[in-house]
Amino acid sequence: MESLPKVVKRRVNALKNLQVKCAHIEAKFYEEVHELERKYAALYQPLFDKRSDIVRAAYEPTDEECEWKQDEEEELTVSKQEEMKEKAKVEEEKKDEEKEDPKGIPEFWLTVFKNVDLLSEMLQEHDEPILKHLQDIKVKFSDAGQPMSFTLEFHFEPNDFFTNTVLTKTYKMRSEPDESDPFSFDGPEIMGCTGCTIDWSKGKNVTLKTIKKKQKHKGRGTVRTVTKTVPNDSFFNFFSPPEVPESGELDEDSEAVLAADFEIGHFIRERIVPRAVLYFTGEAIEDDDDDYDEEGEEADDEEGEEEADEENDPDYEPKKDANPPEECKQQ
Repeated sequence: MESLPKVVKRRVNALKNLQVKCAHIEAKFYEEVHELERKYAALYQPLFDKRSDIVRAAYEPTDEECEWKQDEEEELTVSKQEEMKEKAKVEEEKKDEEKEDPKGIPEFWLTVFKNVDLLSEMLQEHDEPILKHLQDIKVKFSDAGQPMSFTLEFHFEPNDFFTNTVLTKTYKMRSEPDESDPFSFDGPEIMGCTGCTIDWSKGKNVTLKTIKKKQKHKGRGTVRTVTKTVPNDSFFNFFSPPEVPESGELDEDSEAVLAADFEIGHFIRERIVPRAVLYFTGEAIEDDDDDYDEEGEEADDEEGEEEADEENDPDYEPKKDANPPEECKQQ
């Protein structure tokens, strides 16, 4: 821009003003997309409700509903494995006789969480017994004419850990360009979120832990043991996000927590709830992995090319200290 003639810069400014108007039109586009999402959510919901009924054993699907047409590749795999399955059939029948008939699909949502890296990273061992009681996750959109937002509802069966039947997390969004930086607009952004209060049963709050510390008296030299309650890592901290002050200014740690929180909330809404069964079986995870394989291979090829270039360079001399440090050598 600095090298352009003044008259050209003037015209570029005109183009920028047009771009700002485009951003405002784009914002309106996303508002209408949100309305479409709200409309179609009502059409999806009966299917999601039936999914929930099957998972929690409130409905037993018919034989016709349980039929699944396998593709050719799956059929070939099945034919190859038929002999092995026949051999294992007797043993399986014996095991089934010994076990009680499972109801619904046990640990459906817990399995989904454990299969997805983004969610499994949040899980602690003490969270798993609680999440076994999770029966459904629903997405509720804001009503027409209301500020743009969505709420995640986590529905639990009665359990010994807390008295809530539903835990909620609401995300407030904005779909308008920032006046101070209109060119940064790239669709709706999450502006903040609010969790809910979990009514923990006595001694069951996994978001807190009790630690004991020994303190020595400076004068007398006597030692006493002090018990303190401190925060504990848990998935259920998800329902207690940092509050965003009116100024919108946050420290780095809070910003990082909220950024991760927004990513998780968006992922649950966009991917987990609509495609839960595919994350349960792992098929959706395989699709996600396939998206990255090709990029990884390209990166490897580029590295290989760089190494080859170095070796072919007549001026290239390997570093004298190229040997790996002792801690990197194989034992």
